[in-house]
Amino acid sequence: MPELRAGGRSWAVASGSNLLDSLNSAGCAVPYSCRAGSCHACLVRCSAGAPLDAKPEALDAARRADGWRLACQCQVVDDLTVELFDPLRDGLPARVEACDWLSPTVLRLRLHADRPLRYRAGQHLVLWSASGVARPYSLASLPGEDPWLEFHLDCRLPGTFCDAARQLQVGDALRLGELRGGALHYDPDWQQRPLWLLAAGTGLAPLWGLLREALRQEHQGPIRLLHLAREPAEHYLAEPLQTLAARHPNLHVELLHGAELPAAMADLRLVSRQTIALLCGHPGSVESFARRLYLAGLPRNQQLADVFLPHA
Repeated sequence: MPELRAGGRSWAVASGSNLLDSLNSAGCAVPYSCRAGSCHACLVRCSAGAPLDAKPEALDAARRADGWRLACQCQVVDDLTVELFDPLRDGLPARVEACDWLSPTVLRLRLHADRPLRYRAGQHLVLWSASGVARPYSLASLPGEDPWLEFHLDCRLPGTFCDAARQLQVGDALRLGELRGGALHYDPDWQQRPLWLLAAGTGLAPLWGLLREALRQEHQGPIRLLHLAREPAEHYLAEPLQTLAARHPNLHVELLHGAELPAAMADLRLVSRQTIALLCGHPGSVESFARRLYLAGLPRNQQLADVFLPHA
């Protein structure tokens, strides 16, 4: 049986054991969210030995060369020494600049990092609370224009990080972990093409940044943004979206709640087969969007999606 070493301890584990489960069952308390290799909350550094990695492409070459791995995607097959991600040592310090409610369930969090963070619209960051809870959140801010890092937290249901976030005050300290780039981005080569942005709930957060990026780059094609919410009060960016639409004749905004979705999806019609669609939200909503777009004639390779996986 291979020996696993972490936190000054060592213990035997069955060959092929999941690294995340092996660490947590021994009390090492490695955070995780999706268990799918997407959120990067379970980042650990292998300082001796190497696990079997089911998703090597999830980390860039430099991180992998330095020994970093996603514990949820690794199996222990030989003796292995692991250093846990320490937000105080490995994270970027940040402080709360503003914390306010955009709707009854959506908390807007604005942070100021201790040093500039290079990112692009559509990426997400792992946030670490002072108590050591980590969760990934999409950036809603626009680099180069917003002087803060902005996140929209869905606090409709209880959750360890959301419960801690409800108590945050201006000036409180947080730590920033792994910066991650998902499928969502804006390509200047799309300037003349129709651009559709379809969001459910706080899936609007990254699309808010990407919409403003497209407008900043003077996107020439028509832009259609559809936001699905559970009820009208949850269209938490309705006013700024309508303000943008008034300023930009090529932008059309649709705000829908649950009961209106089937009819709206049935009415989707492509204006061009060159359309690019960016989709974001929980799995069921994103799949519903993607299926309807495909049936309307939009190939899957012209649909870029970022799915908010529930906490595993």
